[in-house]
Amino acid sequence: EFLVNSPAAVAQAVRTRLLLATEEWFLDQAEGTPYSTGILGTGTQPIYDQIIQERILNTVGVQAIVDYASVLNSSRELIVAATISTVYGETTLRVAF
Repeated sequence: EFLVNSPAAVAQAVRTRLLLATEEWFLDQAEGTPYSTGILGTGTQPIYDQIIQERILNTVGVQAIVDYASVLNSSRELIVAATISTVYGETTLRVAF
């Protein structure tokens, strides 16, 4: 089943954008989530939520972030849960880094 013109399609696009690391895509090395400079490592907690939310909001089809939460668990896994408003309706997503 193809995800087209639906909130799930936009959620998949968000997930894809979040999991793409900067310099990973050979056609546009500037595109991607800056893991090494903004997400991973010590001292990034004050900025990683802002970076992730910006990546979400700049995804085609996203209108707004309705709800957002992130948790860095004891095994150093960052889990992001969000409810987003899309041009097709609301949906939720969960991404682990």
